[in-house]
Amino acid sequence: MEKGWVSIYSSTELHQIDMIKGLLFDNDINAVEINKKDSSYLFGEVELCVRRESVATAIYLIEKANS
Repeated sequence: MEKGWVSIYSSTELHQIDMIKGLLFDNDINAVEINKKDSSYLFGEVELCVRRESVATAIYLIEKANS
């Protein structure tokens, strides 16, 4: 992963990643997915990463949405 990006969320469910990525996008936070799922057996997780300066806001938004 490039310098300056931090993993803030991971899930085995792609729809959860898409929902959170949309929430962050709606709040002007760029996020990228890193798919660590095995393509043959479909186990593993997808990580969501944001720029280091957006970590606190992103985590706050995720926690607020999940409460």
